[in-house]
Amino acid sequence: MPSDDSVEQALAGGAPQRVGWFRFYFADERWEWSEQVQILHGYEPGTVTPTTDLVLSHKHPDDRQQVAATLDEMRRTHRTFSTRHRIVDTRGDTHDVVVIGDQLLDDAGRLIGTHGFYVDITPTDTQAKAMVTAALAEITENRAVIEQVKGMLMLIYRVDDEAAFELLRWRSQETNVKLRLLADQLLADYTTLSYDETLPPRATFDHLLLTAHQRVNRAGDTVDG
Repeated sequence: MPSDDSVEQALAGGAPQRVGWFRFYFADERWEWSEQVQILHGYEPGTVTPTTDLVLSHKHPDDRQQVAATLDEMRRTHRTFSTRHRIVDTRGDTHDVVVIGDQLLDDAGRLIGTHGFYVDITPTDTQAKAMVTAALAEITENRAVIEQVKGMLMLIYRVDDEAAFELLRWRSQETNVKLRLLADQLLADYTTLSYDETLPPRATFDHLLLTAHQRVNRAGDTVDG
């Protein structure tokens, strides 16, 4: 029977190709895209300097107005946000994406922009699906808490099980926190929310997802390099 650490490494191994980060700075409206987000839009890494106009130009025509309104609200209110829409890459291929952003602070704690991630939820090819299915089977057997959190992410962001797992796995790698520890924290965060019949605003879940590692870190339960 594999050890907990070996299972963790198997589940979290390899760089997620369907998730990437972005940053947006309010002062000069400067964007930064990770390599994965550049590739998602059809660019070779290092060959593009994203701007607001470029970001909007890649939105599907039917979704562009909605995304532009979200960007305007983000610049005006500086709040967390999440949106599900389509983008069109440089080859003309359409991708379904979820974009989630939170406040970006400098070292002094001043609000300077927003940062977050793209999740490509476009259906994958057969081989990729088989790999994720195998990983999910392993999780079902060994990581019940991860399955619970994955279900919550599916409900909150209206994504399928593969995209929900990829999102959780990416946050684990980006924050250097074990997958199970991150899931434990998110489960605790989500289940302690106080509400009646109506769920809290999605921004509440966005913030918890993007900051869960900070609460794990304070407990000292991080992973080495």
